[in-house]
Amino acid sequence: MKRANTFEVIPQSDEDEELLRRLLDASAALWNEINYERRENYADPDGDVWDISEYRGRYGGTLGASTVQQIERKNREAWKSFFSLKKKGEANGKPGFWGNADEGRELRTYIRNTSYSVEWGEYSRLEILVGQDLKDEYGLGHRERLRLEVRGEPNWKKYEKQGRLELFYDEQAQTFRAFQPVTVDDSRLAQPLASEEAALDIGANNLVACTTTTGQQYLYEGRDLFKRFRETTREIARLQSLLEDGRYSSHRIRRLYERRTKRRDHAQDALARDLIERLYDEGVSTVYVGALTDVLETHWSVETNAKTHNFWAFRAFVNRLACTAEEYGMSVEVQSEAWTSQECPNCGSIEDTTRHRDTLTCPCGFEGHADLVASETFLRRQTTVTRSMARPVCLKWDNHEWLESSRSPRPNEEHTNPQVASVGR
Repeated sequence: MKRANTFEVIPQSDEDEELLRRLLDASAALWNEINYERRENYADPDGDVWDISEYRGRYGGTLGASTVQQIERKNREAWKSFFSLKKKGEANGKPGFWGNADEGRELRTYIRNTSYSVEWGEYSRLEILVGQDLKDEYGLGHRERLRLEVRGEPNWKKYEKQGRLELFYDEQAQTFRAFQPVTVDDSRLAQPLASEEAALDIGANNLVACTTTTGQQYLYEGRDLFKRFRETTREIARLQSLLEDGRYSSHRIRRLYERRTKRRDHAQDALARDLIERLYDEGVSTVYVGALTDVLETHWSVETNAKTHNFWAFRAFVNRLACTAEEYGMSVEVQSEAWTSQECPNCGSIEDTTRHRDTLTCPCGFEGHADLVASETFLRRQTTVTRSMARPVCLKWDNHEWLESSRSPRPNEEHTNPQVASVGR
C-alpha cells in the first residue's frame, strides 16, 4: 500500500539554510535547462524530445549525481504525461519552468530514496546528500550529509520502503516542506466495523452531501471556498492581461496558481479524512461516489463547469478519498447519479420538480435540501435503506479544519410522516 508522509523541514543554522537554498535553486536551474532543451527539440521537426545533453558534469558537484538523475527523470515523467494527455485531447500545455533567474526560481528538488534518511523520535531529523563542491564550501565531511530538523507527526513512521523525496520551499507558509512516499504493509489496514453503505453527492455549492444506511447525513459547505477560488482566478486573469506580448506568466501569477491549488487541496484532504473517519465510526464498508459527468450533462453552465472541473479536480479527489478509505478497509465506487438532484423522493417525478439554490420542491408537496435529497436518492439506487434520516450534520471550513455548524438543515421527514415533507434550511 503506497502512502505519503508530509512534514516541515527546519535548517539548524543560517549557514545550513543558505546551503539548502543553493541546493534547491540549482535544482530549479537544472530543471529549466533540461526543460528548455526538450521544448526546443519538440519545436524542431527533426528533433528528439528524449535526446538531451549530459548535465551531471555541470551540476553533479552541487547536487550530487543521483539528484541530477532524479530531476532528469522527473522532467521525463512530466513530458510523458504531456504526451499522454495530448493523445487524449486533454493537454493544457507543455511542461513549464520552475521560475527564472530574474524573478526568482521555485526552490524545489527530488532526492533518490537511497540518498536521504529520516529518523523519527524526540529529535526527528532528515539527512540529505549534497554535491562534493557544496560539502567542501560549507565544511561537510566526505561522507557527511546535510542534517535538518523535522517538525510534524508523520502518518506512517513504520514502512517497508521509502520513495523519492520531494523537498521544496513553501512561499505561502514561509517554510521548507518535504513529501515522502512510502510503502506500508497491508496488514496495517483497519477493518470496517460493519457492512453499512454510504453515497456521496458532489455538489457545485456544497462540496459533499452524504447519506448512510445508518440514517446519518453530512453536508460539507463549499460556497466560501469556491468564492476565494474564483477571486484568485480573476486576479490571475487580470495580471495575465497586463503582461507584455509574448509573455504568458510571471512569478506573481505562478504564486497565485500555487496558492489557489494548495488552498483547495488542503480543504479537500481534510474533507476526505474527516468524512472517512466519520463513516468508519458508522460502520460503513462501501462508499458510492456520483460521477461528475452526470452533473455536466444535466446542469451544464460556465459556472458549474468551473466548479466541477477547475475547482473540484474530481479524479484527484476520488483518488484521495479512496486512499484514505483504504486505510480503514473501506472501498470507494464511482457510479452514475444521473437526475438524482432533480428526482422527488416522495413521488419519483423528475420533470415537475424545481430546484432553487439548495432547495428542491415538487407539486406533490415535497420540499427538501436538494443535495441531501440527491445523496439519499443515489444511495437508494445502490442499496436498501430502512432507517429514518437523523438530523443532518452541517460542516464549514475554517481554513484549518471542518467544524460542525449549529445551522444544520432538518432531515427529510417524508419517510416517517408522508404528510410532513418540509426540510428547513
